Amino acid sequence: MKYKSLVILLFFFCAFTLSAAQEDAAPVDTVQVDSIPPPAPVSMLTAKDGENDHGHSITLRWELSADDGAGQNSVLSYDVFRWVPFFMDTLQSIGDSLDAAEGAVAEQLREQRDQAIAMIPQAHTSYPEQGEWRKIGVTVSGQSSYKDVGVKERESADYLADHTDYYYRVDAVTADPAIRASSEIVGPVQSYGQLFNTGRIPVFVAVLVFGLLTILFVTRARRGAELYVRPLAGIEAVDDAIGRATEMGKPILYVLGLGTAADIGTIASFTILGRVAKRVAEYQTKLIVPCYDPIVMTVAQETVKAAYLDAGRPDDYYEDIVYFVTQSQFAYVAAVNGTMLRELPATNMYMGVFFAESLILAETGALAGSIQIAGTDQVAQLPFFIVACDYTLIGEELYAASAYLGREPILLGSLKAQDYAKAAVIILAALGLLAASLDWTAFINLFSVTS
Repeated sequence: MKYKSLVILLFFFCAFTLSAAQEDAAPVDTVQVDSIPPPAPVSMLTAKDGENDHGHSITLRWELSADDGAGQNSVLSYDVFRWVPFFMDTLQSIGDSLDAAEGAVAEQLREQRDQAIAMIPQAHTSYPEQGEWRKIGVTVSGQSSYKDVGVKERESADYLADHTDYYYRVDAVTADPAIRASSEIVGPVQSYGQLFNTGRIPVFVAVLVFGLLTILFVTRARRGAELYVRPLAGIEAVDDAIGRATEMGKPILYVLGLGTAADIGTIASFTILGRVAKRVAEYQTKLIVPCYDPIVMTVAQETVKAAYLDAGRPDDYYEDIVYFVTQSQFAYVAAVNGTMLRELPATNMYMGVFFAESLILAETGALAGSIQIAGTDQVAQLPFFIVACDYTLIGEELYAASAYLGREPILLGSLKAQDYAKAAVIILAALGLLAASLDWTAFINLFSVTS
């Protein structure tokens, strides 16, 4: 008991000391927080319509805060605000209700939404009343620009209307979000779409030059000028193959492939078929054209009929020259292979769009002992034709063959224009490589294109 009083006094002394220490620490923290001054606001804030776009965007630029990387070095980010009228909340609620509505209610809400969208420009004229500032984006310290990009679909929640007054401000934010500095308000500013993207001037010049070349060569071809086209072995072999079939008294098998009448490869094949049919009519050789697509069959029948008429032998044409087989891929291939083995044609020609059946056709034709000429724009099938056929037109050579054989002014003119354009690209690429090696940036920048 003699130590009881001493223990009690010691307990109260410790409690009093701890309490005093806590009371002394609190003012120190308060003084430290309150002593942090707000950062300097951004300056020279500007807002203007986004360049080279379809509209619906505003670009903001500013001078960095004096405390961004310097001064107090307290700025961590920038908050971008746009003034938004309360009317936009009403529009958003209509859109939310429309998502869950059906029938007549949905139609009524859709009409209300369209009317509300039309009133967006008028709602923004109520600034600064009947609205509030809303944060639309954040940028990190050191960045002095921000692009407010909306979409052009009026029904979207991110729709940013053109020809509408908008107001912006930018806040410099510290580690404590409550300590910030707001810039001056900039506005009104409106967005609108541009008629031409100046970042794509090199593309425009290239299209203009190519168009002029095409018009020039087409005009020359129509006037009867002889336009030189580099001869291709597969093209030169066509007449020889037709002559061989005539001498042997065997037919010519022409396969248009599995493409539709809208495919470029099939369209080019029609031109080649017309030339072949005309020669066949002149030599009175049998022609066989099995078709995979009924529309392709119809076009091919008219092409062959016109070719027989041009050759002066319309009476030799009969509709069974071109016939429909089936639209089942491998059933069609089986039928064509059966024709090869029964008729044993002297020449097989595969021109058009081909897929997995290419090797099956070519191997069967080789087994039948036929001369085979193939052409397709399907890159994956070219290796099979190259190894199994006597002559192969690779890629664009198929289109060149249609121009070379058909001698149509439009085809010849466009082909010559393409050749000159390719030559220009090769020359400019070589000059660009040289300019890059010599650090001649002025020449390189002439061909820079932005999206």
